Amino acid sequence: MAVANKKCRPKMTAFGIQYRMTAGDYVFNVLNVTFFVLFTFICIFPFYYLFINTISDNDLVGMNMITLIPKGIHFSNYIALRDVQDFGQSVIITVSRTILGTALMVLASAYAGYLTTRQLMWKRSFWYRAMVITMYFNAGMIPTYLNMMSLGLTDNYLGYIIPGIVAPYNIILVKTYIESIPGELEESAEIDGATVMQTFTKIALPLSKPILATIAVFGAVGNWNSLQDSLIYMANSPSLYTMQHRLYIYLNSSSNLAQAMQSGTAVTSGMLNNKVIKYTISMVTVIPIALVYPFMQRYFEEGIMMGAVKG
Repeated sequence: MAVANKKCRPKMTAFGIQYRMTAGDYVFNVLNVTFFVLFTFICIFPFYYLFINTISDNDLVGMNMITLIPKGIHFSNYIALRDVQDFGQSVIITVSRTILGTALMVLASAYAGYLTTRQLMWKRSFWYRAMVITMYFNAGMIPTYLNMMSLGLTDNYLGYIIPGIVAPYNIILVKTYIESIPGELEESAEIDGATVMQTFTKIALPLSKPILATIAVFGAVGNWNSLQDSLIYMANSPSLYTMQHRLYIYLNSSSNLAQAMQSGTAVTSGMLNNKVIKYTISMVTVIPIALVYPFMQRYFEEGIMMGAVKG
């Protein structure tokens, strides 16, 4: 009798309602877990494959003998990149534009998004609609280049920063998020004599951390992976090439890069393998974003969901 009662005891509790697990529930759970495990593996494996090939014996990599487990582990491929001409400069340019460009974009988006929620803003609807229109209409590459050239932003580091400060999509996300904050908070601050800037910095900005973290991820990834602006606007200034631009050049002349690496450092002859060079540089461009994103994911999920509730 005790055994029978044990078998009939509820197995799970959800929202305060007790129920038993059926055979269908078990099958669904197994299939669900299996699917997401496979999906996760498919997403992660390309990065894992790149990484193990960059730290494995270069000769084995050249013979396609590295698939799941690294062999002959070493890190000389990454160390050799230090002596590649102009690679260090491109890293500095990419890191600096990512930090500065993302910070200015987040601040501008936060303030512009906040202002569009203020009823007292002059012609608020007009300016908001004018900003949204820019998301759907573009002058094209040649007029944009001529505009950048007339403003003196070609072959100029500021050409990386200024055009990306105003991002309409991010402003819309911030606006929608701030509208979800109770208006009574701002009203109480205004009654106490707070100015618009004080209300923004003391109330709106701290409460908007999730959405600001979300657009920061967007901005950081965009700046880090950007190639076109460097390719078009910095054509005559090699010292301003980004890391992605250098990667593009290296992938098209990897044999010359191999010779530069061999002459610069004491690496094995396997470093001459073009495949190893491509894998190593590709991995260097992926690692920073892959390391930063997990710390921002919590804010990213909350911010993107809150910012998509209303339009």
